[in-house]
Amino acid sequence: MTKRTFKPQGERTVMGFDFGTKSIGIAVGQELTGSASSLKAVKAQDGIPNWDHIAVQVNEWQPDLMVVGLPLNMDGTSQEVTFKAKKFANRLHNHYGIPVQTQDERLTTADAKARLFEQGGYKNLGKGNVDNMSAVIILESFFESFYGE
Repeated sequence: MTKRTFKPQGERTVMGFDFGTKSIGIAVGQELTGSASSLKAVKAQDGIPNWDHIAVQVNEWQPDLMVVGLPLNMDGTSQEVTFKAKKFANRLHNHYGIPVQTQDERLTTADAKARLFEQGGYKNLGKGNVDNMSAVIILESFFESFYGE
């Protein structure tokens, strides 16, 4: 197996994950443009996905970094799912050997639902769509935290 080289900060392809115990939304973005697009949500069982489904996306997009949304309480404290998301982030790193960071994801689900509703009304609010849009928002907020708006 050849050792992979990663692009420098500012030029990286970044894959974002909206962790959930039943579904995990996935998005991919480019630091250069600060933009992200949703991919396909994968089902999970108690927070554990079929790793083969994630591997398909990782192999196709070859990310230099992965970002996992960190679900926190509004006051910034951890909740049970926060620890599960951190465990998922560790497993991602262990499975693929790609650097993983976490990003505060407070209010992303509400923001995702609002965006999707604007784009297509209630029919656009399916669970996979919300999870994927949340992953897009997590990536966009990650980019903004680096570069400002």
